[in-house]
This record gives sequence, structure tokens and C-alpha cells, in this order.
Amino acid sequence: MSSTNMVLHVADVSKSFGGLRALTDVDLQVAEGTVHAIIGPNGAGKSTLLNVCVGRIPPDSGHVIFNGETLDDHAPHEINQLGVSRVFQTPEIFANLTIIDNVMIPAFAKRDGAFRFNAFSLLSAQRSIREEAEAVLQDVGLYEQRHAEAASLSRGDKRRLELGMCLIQQPKLLLLDEPTAGMSRHDTNMTIDLLKRIKARGMTKVIIEHDMHVVFSLADRISVLAQGRIIAEGAPEEVRGNPKVKEAYLGEAQE
Repeated sequence: MSSTNMVLHVADVSKSFGGLRALTDVDLQVAEGTVHAIIGPNGAGKSTLLNVCVGRIPPDSGHVIFNGETLDDHAPHEINQLGVSRVFQTPEIFANLTIIDNVMIPAFAKRDGAFRFNAFSLLSAQRSIREEAEAVLQDVGLYEQRHAEAASLSRGDKRRLELGMCLIQQPKLLLLDEPTAGMSRHDTNMTIDLLKRIKARGMTKVIIEHDMHVVFSLADRISVLAQGRIIAEGAPEEVRGNPKVKEAYLGEAQE
């Protein structure tokens, strides 16, 4: 893979917590405009890997390189400013604010360089950001509920709201940690359709996902993580046909 189209390079990253080795010499390269899925059993180190990528956890060794820039000394909000957004396993939303305000706040943060309290008083005044937020809510299927309090949403809708909060920032790289966890099959399929539409716009995505239906619907490339190491990588059909992967992970994930 040439460096010209590589958006993310996790270069030989290792991380331990006490005596537990969470990641060992992980090398991951994500090409621009692709959907790269990371699969593997619970405890494989998948969420730790995403936390390292967004600056929440420093690696013990190795580097994370985004768009040619090493992220070692960047705080999480600086990494976000560079164009990396993450959808968490547990949605991080402003529960007491309306749905549209939730989507507008990250746009102010992106514009102003940090979350600022004056953003709240300016919310209703900022027509262009409001229009952008309304367009994003149309995208994620929450426009009709835009004036409802975010706390009132179902878990699946909260996931979609958080996705909208990321999309309004127009990130170069979107990291998704189990984006369909806890969703009904109907909600899952709606989310797959939404992510396919985003893919058509060329946004690069890294997805951690247990649901193989989601993985094979979306991924251009799959890395399999087990006990903190990448044990297989390739196009979906290669990974699906890999006996080691089939035996250890796909069977388990489809149960």
C-alpha cells in the first residue's frame, strides 16, 4: 500500500496494563476512502486500539500516524481537530439538550477550537450551522425528532445521534466502536444503509464490529485481532475463507 493514499498507520504499537499485554506489535494500515473492519473476540484489544488512535491511551511503544502526522504528543481534542472522530460503544451525548443542539455543539467546537460555553448561548443564532445540523439529522433519520430531548431516544437512536455529532465535523477518518450493538435487525440495516451512503462520499472509516452481517456488508478490508495481535488481514472473502479465522472467530461471532 503506497503511503500517498494511507490515512492511518498504526505502526508497531504495543500496550500493557499492569501485567496484561493488551496490544503486541500491532501494525495496521488504512487506505483513504475505504472501510476497514477490525474483528475478534472480546478481550482481543479492539477498543484499546481505538483508544490509542484517538489519544485517550498512550502506547507503550510504536506510533499512530494520521495523514502523515505522528499523533504521539497530541491531546484527544487536538486529534479530533485534525479530522479524526469516534463513535463510542456507549453513546456520549448531551442528554438534557435537544437532538438538534447535540448536533450543533460539535460544529461549534470544530469551528472554535474547543468546547466553549458561549456556544450554548449562540446556538439559536447560528443559521448556517443549524441548517447543516438539520441536513445531518435528515441523513441519520432523526430530523422529525429534532426538538425532542436527547435523553428520550432509544439506545439505537442515541447511536445514530452520536454518529450525526461526528458527521457534522466532516472528519477525514471516522472510528466506529460497535456501531450497531444493542440495535434491532431493522435499526442495524438502517445503520448499514447510512454508512454505505457516507462511504459513497469518500469518508475513511475503521469499524470494530461483532455482527458479521455488518462487517461483510461494509468492509473493503478486514483485520482480525486476537490476544492483542493481528492474526489475519485481507479482503472480506480472504478472511471469510481463512480456516484459522473461521474456526476461532466467525463461528463464535455468528452464534
